[in-house]
Amino acid sequence: MRFCYAHRRFTLYPNSIDSWDLHPDDYTPEFLDKARATGFDALECGYEVLAKLGDAKSISEFGERVRSHGLKVGAIRAGGTLTEARHGPQNREKLMRAAEYAGHIGAEVVNGALSAPARYPGHPPGSIPGSVSGWPKSQDASKDAETWVYDELASVFQGVCDANSEIDVTVEVHQNSPVDNSWSAVYLNDQIDRENFGINPDIGNIVWTYDVPEEDYDAAIDALAPISKYWHCKNMHRVYHPENQRTVFVRVPLQDGEIDYRYAISAMANAGYSGYMAIEGTQLGDQWHKDGGSLEYARAIWAEFED
Repeated sequence: MRFCYAHRRFTLYPNSIDSWDLHPDDYTPEFLDKARATGFDALECGYEVLAKLGDAKSISEFGERVRSHGLKVGAIRAGGTLTEARHGPQNREKLMRAAEYAGHIGAEVVNGALSAPARYPGHPPGSIPGSVSGWPKSQDASKDAETWVYDELASVFQGVCDANSEIDVTVEVHQNSPVDNSWSAVYLNDQIDRENFGINPDIGNIVWTYDVPEEDYDAAIDALAPISKYWHCKNMHRVYHPENQRTVFVRVPLQDGEIDYRYAISAMANAGYSGYMAIEGTQLGDQWHKDGGSLEYARAIWAEFED
């Protein structure tokens, strides 16, 4: 198995930088060497990082710099709603550009979730149902989606896949989006029907969509494994307050949360999965200790199938 670092914290003293607003120069030799020494094979880079480089030559040179440290840019993250009038048009353009960037830098995958910023965030933000994760209601959920949404998404992704046959394009199972569980992901995948399209079966996002998960985690990965082409992996504990119909979540390394990743890896191995296992890292604390532990745990389980 190959492991991609989908870091969600970006710290290595003396640098501590917002992981969602990175510049290519932030990927210092020290950071790249640390990621490789930890055991990762590749990095997931945000679209915004490569957009700051601007042209094909600069993007290609950035890829070469990453490879010189024993890594590669394995995936480009370029998500966002494609059907909301306010944000959809710019996100469609971003998706197409990300596919172009993937060709310049040698990335295998362009991945994206289909969520939009909260339209009714509440005061303070997150205080009303549907505003953030962990409520009985989720914005733009598959529960509320009509067939035209999936028809429109299929048309967009078919165009991207047809224009970029050398890369894989994946949609991430994600809260606050019309692809938030296994049935909606299978439905969209069937609608698109392209060899270079697949699903990112991020069952961690199934955990934190609602106050009570709508789907069994093991059943979800069983259904999604055969159509998966990229895989975000994270884990957490739920703290459920039934009197408030509210759940809050505590992120933990893969081996310590509610999702059984031994079962999940077994399901993916049984399906013949050959893409990256992307460790979606911690947001707080010592990222190298926590994310390195997740990687070590996952690598040991995969070794049982690869010996």
